[in-house]
Amino acid sequence: MESELQVPRADLASHIRQLPGERLLIGLVGGPGAGKSHLAHELAEALGEQSAIVAMDGFHRDNDWLDARGLRNVKGAPETFDTEGFSQLLARLKSSRQDEAVPTFDRDLDATVPGGANVPGSAKYLIVEGNYLLLTRPGWSDLYPLFDLTIRIDLPEEVLRERLTQRWRDQGCDLAETRRRVEENDLPNGRTITRESRAADLVVRD
Repeated sequence: MESELQVPRADLASHIRQLPGERLLIGLVGGPGAGKSHLAHELAEALGEQSAIVAMDGFHRDNDWLDARGLRNVKGAPETFDTEGFSQLLARLKSSRQDEAVPTFDRDLDATVPGGANVPGSAKYLIVEGNYLLLTRPGWSDLYPLFDLTIRIDLPEEVLRERLTQRWRDQGCDLAETRRRVEENDLPNGRTITRESRAADLVVRD
């Protein structure tokens, strides 16, 4: 991904502030376990009251939908999200200046929470975080033109493996289920992101 500019994470907020526009959508992408949510909250804190976070995870398909299609075991893969609904929300947020309720995802409940967060109409910086924001597959590729800046978190797979293992253990999964989720779903999804995503504007490796 030769066109990506490496930037220290401490400099990201100042870089974003230099962008022109009344409302900016900042795409923050990375594989499972890369720390997208953590960095999104760091940026929101640095950018202050003019910022809001929109998480792709709020568009997980519900478990009944996944069960009906035999997809529960690959929950988190690109085909298990409501891509159309996510794209429509981002397009609406791009031009809207009204308060907008957006869904979130409760990892403990393994379920989306409709209206779990609010995007104020006054927010200038919308930090959109998710795995597949730069994916070139049909449907997902509609997202790219909506972003004013894209940032990719790049971490070695072994670091992701350690983080994901701890995540699922913390969620109460036994060792066998943890290994299945990490090795058969999370890390393959991360490889899909690497293979099938366009370059971001900026990359963070620290």
